[in-house]
Amino acid sequence: MVLITAAVIALDLTTGPVVRLFPLLIFLPAIVSGLGTVRQTIIASAWVVVAESGIIGFTGAALDDNLLATACTAVFGALSVAGCRYRVRREEEVHRLRSAAAALQRLIVRPLPLRTADIVVNGVYQPVEEDAMVGGDMYEVAVSRLGTRVLIADVQGKGIPAIGTALAVLGSFREAAYREDTLTGLVSSLENTVVRQNTFAAQTGEPERLVTALVLDFGTGTLVEAVNCGHIAPYVIADGHALQVNLGEPALPLGLASLTDTPRGGVRFAFPPGATLVLCTDGVTEARDPDGAFYPLEERLRDWAAAPPPGPLAQTLAEDLRAFTGSVPRDDIAILTLTRTAPGLWEA
Repeated sequence: MVLITAAVIALDLTTGPVVRLFPLLIFLPAIVSGLGTVRQTIIASAWVVVAESGIIGFTGAALDDNLLATACTAVFGALSVAGCRYRVRREEEVHRLRSAAAALQRLIVRPLPLRTADIVVNGVYQPVEEDAMVGGDMYEVAVSRLGTRVLIADVQGKGIPAIGTALAVLGSFREAAYREDTLTGLVSSLENTVVRQNTFAAQTGEPERLVTALVLDFGTGTLVEAVNCGHIAPYVIADGHALQVNLGEPALPLGLASLTDTPRGGVRFAFPPGATLVLCTDGVTEARDPDGAFYPLEERLRDWAAAPPPGPLAQTLAEDLRAFTGSVPRDDIAILTLTRTAPGLWEA
């Protein structure tokens, strides 16, 4: 404020009495009201009233002109303070809504770590609160009579409707994981859920949403079956190496099965004891640094496979991601690390 006031006064003295620029200071509180706090706007308004009164008095203006200019400046400052107060209240309300939606997301998914008879699941789940609206990333772990089944998925779009779709998919997975004998049957149940959700959305005027998903089945032995519905393929870290699993051409996301006659099929891959499986959503792979470069996930995993980090892998990845982007996350982040349960650990 001091610098702007000094600059305006200097220009005003340069132009002389022909063109008076100091009345432009009346807009300074309006600028502060759009960027600062209510207290800062009050200070700016008081500052401008004092500055303009002093300038008018210094130029030798009449008392009536001085009082009129001061009154107009004070009124405009009061309006700026009122506008700032309204803006701050709206921002606080939006922040509360975002926080409530993010809290709802956290309640939807289970807290980590999780342990079953087959695997130990750890990870990081960070619903974004700073963006316009929260997204629909989710995960779930279900213990069935055939083994442990894991879901990680991402609902298209953001906001409460996306969370509603995520909740419907999670509920369907929790039920179908126990009921369906095959992984493809489980995925078919998820597909039907998304189709029903989209039908209801169309009736209410909401946009239809697709869901990318990766569903895993950890049965007996060292093999894992996976059905990839347009999601990011997992990474396996074993024997000092990290490699993305080749699941072939991904199937269409959930909600789009009617667009093709090719049924979704499962792919089996090796997951030996001592190995770690890393799953994530596009909040990781699509994160960028200030120069626009994508986060090098596979390169980081190879480095940590050769020299394991001192802390949990998922937490290390999340911290490194934040350092790479140099800012708060702009999208939901879900990172899961899965390791085989040591024999006898579950019974103990």
